[in-house]
Amino acid sequence: MIRKTIGAVALALAAAMPAQQAAAQANPRNTLVVLRFLEADNYDPPRSTARSASEVLYMMSDTLVSLDWDMKTVRPGLAERWDVSEDGKTYTFHLRRDVTFCDGKPFTARDVVYTINRWLDPATRSPVRWRAGPVREVTAVDDYTVRYELNAPYGELLYQLTLSFSSIIDQATVERLGQNFGVQGFNGTGPYCWVSWTPRQEMVLQRHPRYTWGPPIYQNPSPQVERVIWRMIPESQTRLAALQTGQGDVTQYIPHIAVNQLRRMPNIRMSTQENYFWDYFVGFKVDKPVVSDPTIRRAINLGVNRQALVQATFFGAASPMRGYLNPNVAGFDRQAADMVPQYNADEARRVLDAAGWVPGPDGVRVKDGQRASFLMYASQGEVNRQMLEAMQADLRRIGIEMRIQLWDGTVVWGRLATQEFDAFLMSYPYVTASDAFSLYFASGNRPTPNRMNWVDPTTDEALVQSRTAVDPQVRANAIAQAQRIIAENNVWLPMAHEQIWVASAQRVEGVRAHGIYGAGLYKGLDIRLTR
Repeated sequence: MIRKTIGAVALALAAAMPAQQAAAQANPRNTLVVLRFLEADNYDPPRSTARSASEVLYMMSDTLVSLDWDMKTVRPGLAERWDVSEDGKTYTFHLRRDVTFCDGKPFTARDVVYTINRWLDPATRSPVRWRAGPVREVTAVDDYTVRYELNAPYGELLYQLTLSFSSIIDQATVERLGQNFGVQGFNGTGPYCWVSWTPRQEMVLQRHPRYTWGPPIYQNPSPQVERVIWRMIPESQTRLAALQTGQGDVTQYIPHIAVNQLRRMPNIRMSTQENYFWDYFVGFKVDKPVVSDPTIRRAINLGVNRQALVQATFFGAASPMRGYLNPNVAGFDRQAADMVPQYNADEARRVLDAAGWVPGPDGVRVKDGQRASFLMYASQGEVNRQMLEAMQADLRRIGIEMRIQLWDGTVVWGRLATQEFDAFLMSYPYVTASDAFSLYFASGNRPTPNRMNWVDPTTDEALVQSRTAVDPQVRANAIAQAQRIIAENNVWLPMAHEQIWVASAQRVEGVRAHGIYGAGLYKGLDIRLTR
């Protein structure tokens, strides 16, 4: 199956090569065509957690602050500067005075207040409401000053305010469109403005003619392209052929097996980002039979050959995880990473033998009448299927049976909110160590996203400290402690750090992969077209 897929991709690329001359005529002049295979159900910032929503929202709107290429340094955005009180509870944002919405209306502090309050309003039903922090009150001191008051210090606030969920929006447009805001229209301060959206086909954006306030990470504060079309092409080989034949200009949705081939092609430019935080992991429900046994979880970590699994699945476009987080993320703890067991199948067998898990007649181990068997849930998809089948084979060799159930994307999230499975595989983005761990390991986040049902007062205390301590060193020590607790208990099987690659056609210059919340182009202000 893998060889067949490789052959199909190679054939698609080879067939497309002679069509380079068509590229100059295929797309309209000064129109960037971005190819993707997924889109969001809406483009209302606080109501969608989809990467496909964020990648468009970053072009249509702005946030108070922005994130540098290192994914650690917070830079100005709509706020040109900010102050933080000594107790860490009050942030004062000083806003730019030259910003307008797409409809020409001047941007003021009132727009920030409305945006944050709407995000927090239970009626909005935002799944990421918590990211705004323990807000006491957000007020407009004057037209260009915002006071953001918290009930407790929140060291993550600036990072969270770089994410698309906090994108500043126009109250009048929201009130006019109601629930159809982000479905039938949008009005933001971003470099591009909403023109039209045809679901499952394409979204069209037009350059914001007044935009001159892009983040300082870009050479150009204004957009260089007149129009952007986000075009849906679900099938990977068709998407690659479209890139080669000039039916598209840029995409980050590249089959892993095609990355190295594209890197060797003279008519394709490839950009990557070392500080891309998108990881795959397996989580164990620690209160379910079999996987509740720490010995089983340790043996699984020892028994899965992540190096071989990741290579076979991603073809070099991902790296096996040694710890629970990317080493480049703010708050990463090396000691915790060193505590994660590495592949050693013989040691896995010894661990199981010593704990009384003995091989049964069919090779599956048994202890006290309980078979070493557990049920794994995941969403459908080639990557998930390949990883889980490889993992299943590795575990069978040490005497553990893993049963796999894959679900369609329309139902998987509901299934993952139940207690009917023992383990699950998923991938996720994050911006800091505290962001990742507070999401998944806080006991108050059960049954989802803490699908492991991990309950530990020491972990909870460390996570609170990692967010609320005023002293940065105290925060760092706290998140390190949380990482060590989780690693010691093998609550996850860390799998893969996915890489981001953005491919662009010959007429495209200035593409640099960013990757915030998985969005490869971010605002794309340096992108220009040569024809």
